[in-house]
Amino acid sequence: MAGTQGNQGNSGSHHGSSQANQGNAQPNQGNAQAHQGNPPADEPTRPADQAREAVVEAALGRLDLDAKARLLAGQDMWSLPALPEIGLESLVMSDGPIGVRGVRWTADDPSVALPSPTALAATWDPGLARRAGVLLAQEARRKGVHVLLAPTVNLHRSPLGGRHFEAYSEDPYLTGRIGTEYVRGVQAGGVGTTVKHFVANDAETERFTVNNLVSERALRELYLAPFEVIVAGARPWGIMTAYNSVNGTTMTEHRRLVDEVLRGEWGFDGINVSDWTAARSTVPAIESGLDIAMPGPQTVYGDALAQAVRDGRVEEATIDAAVRNVLRLAARTGILEGAEPAVTELPGPVDGEALAREIARRSFVLVRNEGALPLPEGHRVALIGAAARDARVLGGGSATVFPARIVSPLDGLTAALPEGTLTYAVGADPNQELTPADQGFELRAVCRDADGNVIGTGSAPNGHIQWMGSDLPDGVTHAALHTVELTGTFTPRESGAHTFGIKGLGAFTLTIDGTTYFDDVQRPESDDRFESFLRAPTPRAQAELIAGEPVDVTLTYVLALPEGIPMPVVTFTLAHREPQRDPDELIAEAVEAARAADTAVVVVATTELVESEGFDRKDLRLPGRQDDLVRAVAAANPNTVVVVNSGSPVELPWRDEVAAVLLDWFPGQEGGAALADVLTGAYEPGGRLPTTWGSLTDAPVTQVTPVDGELPYSEGVFIGYRAWQKEGRTPSYAFGHGLGYTDWTYESVKVEGSTVTVRVTNSGTRTGREVVQVYLAPTETDSERPVRWLAGFAGVEAAPGETVEVSVELPRRAFEIWEETADAWAFVKGSYEVEAGRSIADLRVTTTIDV
Repeated sequence: MAGTQGNQGNSGSHHGSSQANQGNAQPNQGNAQAHQGNPPADEPTRPADQAREAVVEAALGRLDLDAKARLLAGQDMWSLPALPEIGLESLVMSDGPIGVRGVRWTADDPSVALPSPTALAATWDPGLARRAGVLLAQEARRKGVHVLLAPTVNLHRSPLGGRHFEAYSEDPYLTGRIGTEYVRGVQAGGVGTTVKHFVANDAETERFTVNNLVSERALRELYLAPFEVIVAGARPWGIMTAYNSVNGTTMTEHRRLVDEVLRGEWGFDGINVSDWTAARSTVPAIESGLDIAMPGPQTVYGDALAQAVRDGRVEEATIDAAVRNVLRLAARTGILEGAEPAVTELPGPVDGEALAREIARRSFVLVRNEGALPLPEGHRVALIGAAARDARVLGGGSATVFPARIVSPLDGLTAALPEGTLTYAVGADPNQELTPADQGFELRAVCRDADGNVIGTGSAPNGHIQWMGSDLPDGVTHAALHTVELTGTFTPRESGAHTFGIKGLGAFTLTIDGTTYFDDVQRPESDDRFESFLRAPTPRAQAELIAGEPVDVTLTYVLALPEGIPMPVVTFTLAHREPQRDPDELIAEAVEAARAADTAVVVVATTELVESEGFDRKDLRLPGRQDDLVRAVAAANPNTVVVVNSGSPVELPWRDEVAAVLLDWFPGQEGGAALADVLTGAYEPGGRLPTTWGSLTDAPVTQVTPVDGELPYSEGVFIGYRAWQKEGRTPSYAFGHGLGYTDWTYESVKVEGSTVTVRVTNSGTRTGREVVQVYLAPTETDSERPVRWLAGFAGVEAAPGETVEVSVELPRRAFEIWEETADAWAFVKGSYEVEAGRSIADLRVTTTIDV
């Protein structure tokens, strides 16, 4: 088979200027987008697997109907029941994906907090994702967790998706590559994963009930694609079905997608667990392949499932199939007596803080740099922005964990820069809402029974109480617990009018410095059953306080179970906001600080009311006066660097008015240290955009609100960069874009068989890393296909002047489309341009192949 050689291209060339020779290519015939060394889903069962299956079958045979039905239902928020009669321990699950919270949702049990999934995808480094997974398995084992409820591999269909920080990318190929290695890393540590949310769970509005109308082609080519790749390449031990419906059927009852596609076509042999409270019925769920209904103890399985068998509505063999999957998972994780765990030699220990810092700096995307970065040695730096002092390092909702420490940008730069060269000004505060009581608070939780007797106490490091199931202070039971007093002292760091508020539903009494400001009931504002967890705090008090003078604070809560939550839970928050100064005055102070410095570094951010689980975004603007702040500082100091602290795209209307723009996502607990590494030039920013950034006005796909309960995916396969190119629109920053601290010349591209070889030279002055991206573009115009799409990528490092070659495999799936009339994949023969470059908008060399 003949390869092709493209003409020479330099660092400034565009793909359209390179003339290529004609040739033939044979794409990879293996599993779609699978990596070398990954076992395919249909590989022969190994001896260890056979022995494990024998133990599973023997255990299954010793269980009666009631035990089987009980095993398929959560016994509490996070676990399945133990069955001592077969040597089965209780299987424990925990939320991820950036840390392992464990069974206690509290700062008393800290967790390593890695950067957001969008940040991990921005590294374009599957190997780094695998290392993240190994660390998370280590954290899970430390906390007694057997299954991590991650990764999230839904797509960024629209930039308005409120939970996009928890997913990887708009592109299914990049999502699949990162997700595969994340799963392999976690499971290499002997801990299971549940790839979620299967499927088309791409927005939050009406998430429990929305019926997403998606064509089969869009499902196959976009939304199912990452799941398929991960099943083929990583053999995940679990999958989680979503709340939403797809084409009229709720996902926990979607027999075609679960039994026929996931298990039948792909050969998935793990467990299928519902998203929490997503299982709505007994018979349709079990007959459609849902193995586990979570959480407990009130579920549609358990006693209801056993009765369905006795009534003749369900075959016991159907339950046996589900129990077999659960026992297989237990055997793999080492909690079924007599079965050898899937992993017998664990990876070596991982330094969580070091890895969190490495991932963060490798994820930062430098989208603009007019010579401002790295910071010259000895420069006077003005650091500006409330988010520089009180960093937002992770997204809101169920992904929340509590790290033992957080390094803010102010902390990081203070440690890295010479003494006397750094100043700080607030400038503008993105938080126009209250946040959990933290800075200056020393609190504890006092539990009382109905007679007012103290029955237990617990700490509350940040004023947030969330006790689920059996997660209560020692000696406290839900039956006895009547009230919780969150009480202690607050020492202000600023004088003025401090605002206090309450997050939660039920009866509360709030007392500050001896004065009772609120004694009433907070009622729900929507029908979202998780409003207690996700709603914003409500302001209830304003008190004039003096900096440095402590005052007593008490918030008393009378227990009330949130409606629709099928487990005992205690959740509420004491919230706080510091005195609000005049915004113009704050900006003026920041301008003076910037004018006196050589470089101004402005940190802007979103908040939990902008990006969080439970709701979608209304716009892409930065909250508060942050845009005004950036423009004012840039006018005062032309050497202004803006750091954007968000999990997904925001509009940057001033981007051409500043010297540099650095995206740092939600950077995890070590974010400030990593930021100092990158700004000072100790390391270069390594990230590339996993999602297109642009204005909401220009964004092609913006509909996330259902109409009459339905949300049509009318754009078909055109989301993300596919849609931007189809519409001929130019975004602010294109998919794949990202700058480093050196330059690269693309010399050539050639194709031999299924291998693309790209030759690049580091034409800059320092060692660096490049992400070589390969795209396919059919030479014949077809309105039903994207203009081009990502077909592969690889990272490469080189010293100044060094020329290196990088190889990328073209998967067969990159040449296929889903043919709806045939209900099958169709290989599309013809002529394709193979384009290599730095982003989808900066393609340096090209060659043409015929397949």
